[in-house]
Amino acid sequence: MSFRKNFAWGVATASQQIEGAYLDGGKGLNIWDIYSHEPGRIEDGKNSDVACDHYHLFREDVKLMHSLGINSYRFSISWSRIFPDGVGRINEDGVRFYSELIDELLAYGIEPYVTLFHWDYPYALYKKGGWLNDESVEWFSNYAAKIVELYSDRVTHFITFNEPQCFIGLGYLKASHAPGISVPYKDAFQMAHNVLKAHGSAVIAMRKATKRDIKIGYAPTYNAHYPATDSPEDIKAAKKAFFDCPELSKNVLWNVTWWSDPVVLGRYPEDGLKMYHDYLPEITDEDLKLINQPIDFYAQNIYHGHEIRADKSGGYITDEHPEDSPRTSMGWPITPKSLYWGPRFLTERYNLPFYISENGAAMQDELTADGKIHDVGRIDFLSSYLTELERASDEGVDIRGYFLWSFMDNFEWAKGYVPRFGIVYTDYETMQRIPKDSAYWYKHYIEKHSK
Repeated sequence: MSFRKNFAWGVATASQQIEGAYLDGGKGLNIWDIYSHEPGRIEDGKNSDVACDHYHLFREDVKLMHSLGINSYRFSISWSRIFPDGVGRINEDGVRFYSELIDELLAYGIEPYVTLFHWDYPYALYKKGGWLNDESVEWFSNYAAKIVELYSDRVTHFITFNEPQCFIGLGYLKASHAPGISVPYKDAFQMAHNVLKAHGSAVIAMRKATKRDIKIGYAPTYNAHYPATDSPEDIKAAKKAFFDCPELSKNVLWNVTWWSDPVVLGRYPEDGLKMYHDYLPEITDEDLKLINQPIDFYAQNIYHGHEIRADKSGGYITDEHPEDSPRTSMGWPITPKSLYWGPRFLTERYNLPFYISENGAAMQDELTADGKIHDVGRIDFLSSYLTELERASDEGVDIRGYFLWSFMDNFEWAKGYVPRFGIVYTDYETMQRIPKDSAYWYKHYIEKHSK
């Protein structure tokens, strides 16, 4: 009863959320730098200029990861730290920073998993139309190829995009994330199509640029729905709920299949094509061939889901979570079964080696008089979720790794610094890192499951 050998026991972060140094070392501006400086955009009124100052403290952070038994680290590269203008001139200080980070990780026996894009789009390219500009496909592809050229001598695993559902859906439809604008549906679907073409184009370019064999993956997200019972009817209903496209609304891009079927199966889902027909760009066979490049693994960020019951007409009923049901400090329901059924359903559909690229919980963490953080709620969360993930692994789901979100408390996008997702406490005044009780629990869990 355990996970596979060489399992990636990891933690995850994103450049914008931890690095800080937003104008240091020749970095260019990105849309979150601009957005977080606008009044009223970030709930606590703060910005990501300093964040956790990981740019200057990365050696300390890597050493701490090692002491906690972490064997894999998923981090993202800031596009505008490498290319200040998004294209053209390369910033050697940025190149050096990530090179030194990678070397430090490897020196401590920690495998780097590099995410190429985690939402911090170069502002210079945004001003040229961003993802709405068809040239964005080439912009991203060239950036991806350069990253692989620079680091593939030491990095084996690369992820193209993190959660396109969010950076397009929240950034350009709901306007609750950078750049904070609400575009017409037609523009949003064009952007989504360009992101998917950029993924495919990048995969081709990365394989041409690499110095050795690399593994390329993709990390979308969605709520992993699960059946109310183990009856065949409820299981079928839950799978249908998980993979159905939603009706047109500001949440229309919050789904699995619109973002993943073209990548893995080479086609858009039929229900979506019918519902969204009037708002779609021209989608050619050449586009689909470009998007559908072979990838080596499929990852998913999973935090929660809904319980699903079959109705009497072949459909399903979504059970709403009671007001008094367990929740994180973000208000997200705690649903451990999501980490069994999500990987199972996704593997059945896409048949690729699978990673949990993010999973974790924000809790009301407080530094107590003994100088520690006793986050019992997070430990309960991780224990229950990982039990379900292990169950999926035991039943044959090809799970290669688990990345806990997050290594340390950080800038939680539009929520600012109030939510604390880390297993390491960040004192934002002193930049001291203090491992929480959950960090030591995770260390012991890794030790137990690595024998």
